[in-house]
Amino acid sequence: MKNFSKKTVIAVAAVVFVLLVIAIVGKHTSTKSIANNFDLSTDKKNSDEPLTDTTFALDTFITVSIYNGGDENILKESLEFIRNYEMIFSATNEASELYKLNHREKGTMSVEVSDELAYLIDKALYYSEVSNGAFDITTEPLKELWDFNAEEPELPSDESIAKALPKVDYKKISVEGNTVNFMSDDTRIDLGSIAKGYIADKTKEYLLSKGVDSAIINLGGNVLCIGKKPNGNNFTIGLQKPYADRNETVALLTVDDESVVSSGVYERHFVIDGKNYHHILNPKTGYPYDNGLVEVSILTKSSTEADALSTTCFSLGVEEGVKLLDSLPDTYGYFILSDYSIVYSEGAKEQLVND
Repeated sequence: MKNFSKKTVIAVAAVVFVLLVIAIVGKHTSTKSIANNFDLSTDKKNSDEPLTDTTFALDTFITVSIYNGGDENILKESLEFIRNYEMIFSATNEASELYKLNHREKGTMSVEVSDELAYLIDKALYYSEVSNGAFDITTEPLKELWDFNAEEPELPSDESIAKALPKVDYKKISVEGNTVNFMSDDTRIDLGSIAKGYIADKTKEYLLSKGVDSAIINLGGNVLCIGKKPNGNNFTIGLQKPYADRNETVALLTVDDESVVSSGVYERHFVIDGKNYHHILNPKTGYPYDNGLVEVSILTKSSTEADALSTTCFSLGVEEGVKLLDSLPDTYGYFILSDYSIVYSEGAKEQLVND
């Protein structure tokens, strides 16, 4: 979504493995089974090896693996389908619809937008309401102060943060049909905490329309599994231990036509004077949340919901995050603390792979 350096590419490559997509038969993992899901080859030698391709889009590496019902053309079309969403939801691409909305002419308080942009802004506002502003889609003025891709990152000044904070308030936006209404010229929207989930869901719809009934969509840590494996087994998704080698997991989830999304302090971050600064910003302070969490992972049917909930629950913290998830049907959360212990929402343990 914006220009990126060699360092950025290396960092993002690591993010791809936040969720290890482990396509296995039965309950046993192997090095080969892990590698298959990130193999760029489209050679389908047997029923367990998917057609797989990878590209860079949405400011991350994206991978689509088709296990049944598709061919190489559908695979390549699905990647292009995903890339096209940058022209709607990117906050940094000057040609995108969201960028133009954020840079509307001063005094413009109502803007008509596309169906998809209106829907997702309205959906994101719902999570802002549910979290009482802990999740806030108007943090773009703060986010532009934090450059997590810089070769030599620097902390924004207290003065610049203080100046940006009054511009952050989701209550200054409303959506009526296809019209987005603003109460301030300073209000700008960031959909980075929900857009990839929505794109994954729409890509699933696209693949299903093409006859694909078994696949994995991985949008840089947003993983959506279509159906089961061709042999009838569930997919297995490994939650990677934060900061660890990509083959080290803290939990294995059994996934049947569901999505797993993680948000954590290791995705986009830098360390200054021994302190880790990450991209999940507290809209009340302008600084990253510091609540003892290093990762929150959500398992549920909708990737849009999982994406928004992973950030919402991280922002709320363990107690309030678990309470929210326990109120939602068929939605499970895994809260990884700084000591790598895990707090589970109701029913989440039952979704783990049994040894």
